[in-house]
Amino acid sequence: MEDLYALDFDGVLCDSCGESSLSAVKAAKVRWPGLFNGVDSTLEDWIVDQMHIVRPVVETGYENLLLVRLLLEMRMPSVRKSSVAEGLTVERILEEWIKVKPVILEEWGENRDELIDLFGKIRDEWMDNDLKTWIGANRFYPGVPDALKFASSKIYIVTTKQGRFADALLRELAGVTIPTERLYGLGSGPKVEVLKQLQKKPEHQGLTFHFVEDRLATLKNVIKDPELDGWNLYLGDWGYNTQKERKEAASIPRIHLLELSDFSKKLK
Repeated sequence: MEDLYALDFDGVLCDSCGESSLSAVKAAKVRWPGLFNGVDSTLEDWIVDQMHIVRPVVETGYENLLLVRLLLEMRMPSVRKSSVAEGLTVERILEEWIKVKPVILEEWGENRDELIDLFGKIRDEWMDNDLKTWIGANRFYPGVPDALKFASSKIYIVTTKQGRFADALLRELAGVTIPTERLYGLGSGPKVEVLKQLQKKPEHQGLTFHFVEDRLATLKNVIKDPELDGWNLYLGDWGYNTQKERKEAASIPRIHLLELSDFSKKLK
């Protein structure tokens, strides 16, 4: 029986944390120039380092901007505008982001769609001005480009990243072309809905469905929907998740904990 794999992008195929953190700092300086007046390169480096730790909470790219500003407010009481920053730790961000995010959006008077547009614009400018450095700030996980090139399964990309960025990285960095109709990026709707679309396509009847993701919350959403009972679910343990999440995933019968070497073998 033929297999269909729906693959998340960031944290499953590509480690984009370096690029997204640097882009988020650039975008934060544009959005809140006054806040970054007193920020030196040492503090900037600290923010980028912390961004690698808190990356598992990010569902959609614009949240990186919120995290950059929140980390700044944690370190610099003089610029603090949110009620949550005082005494906040990166550990608590990992635990409580779902509660923190709406509070800071409201207290800072920010708009999700505007932040998404700005984040995309900053990345576009970086790509246009210096594609080589932008590409170089990302890396595909070992073995993944070959696994995609030689896959015998049907491959779809299902990501909250803007499609044009995923496409550029696949082409330029992995040397892989995924047809546009197989790449579902930001704006394609929730991943749960995309999986339903894929399983309903006439040409996919009789296939075995697999979904590989690095966010436990996303897999739990799939489990909640009875229409998606036919999907095999995998949490990539090399991606943006925590030890605690991996442990929880191991206790959920529907979810297979997957190692990178096994993932590359599966696609073949």
